[in-house]
Amino acid sequence: MFRVLLLAGLAMIATAADARVKAPRLSATSFEQLGKPLPLPYDEAAAADARVAAARAAAIRSHKRLLIDLGGNWCLDCRLLAGVMALPEMRGFIARHFEVVTVDVGRFDKNLQIPARYGITGRLKGVPAILIVDPRTDRLVNAGRETALSDARSLTPQALADWLASWAA
Repeated sequence: MFRVLLLAGLAMIATAADARVKAPRLSATSFEQLGKPLPLPYDEAAAADARVAAARAAAIRSHKRLLIDLGGNWCLDCRLLAGVMALPEMRGFIARHFEVVTVDVGRFDKNLQIPARYGITGRLKGVPAILIVDPRTDRLVNAGRETALSDARSLTPQALADWLASWAA
């Protein structure tokens, strides 16, 4: 009986692991292989609240998660992440799993009402800060891990892709 339960438990774990979304294998193995110049992903003049609301509505309609990318064009880690997301292999993957909206946070002094809406108050601990949101409930899915990519340059392009894939639904 114990053996049957153990095998059933292992089968459930294997099925859960197999069901996880996998990131595409990237052709770029280092950041030096990304297109230059790196993207400037943040529109400093954009109406952040309206853009987030529109992206959330689109995510609800398309049954995707909402990915809110908080950062600034001055931030190398933000631009590296944008460069990885712009790779041909990642563009399609991102489009299938997320509605993405970028929000300029200036020098940590602008549009802070966006992270505050999801319980992140006070100064951000770094950027890029990535908020993965279930658009139907408007709840943060990756609470406590928002700034995991704030030192993106210490990772590889594939590690960034894998992190994003870990939040895909």
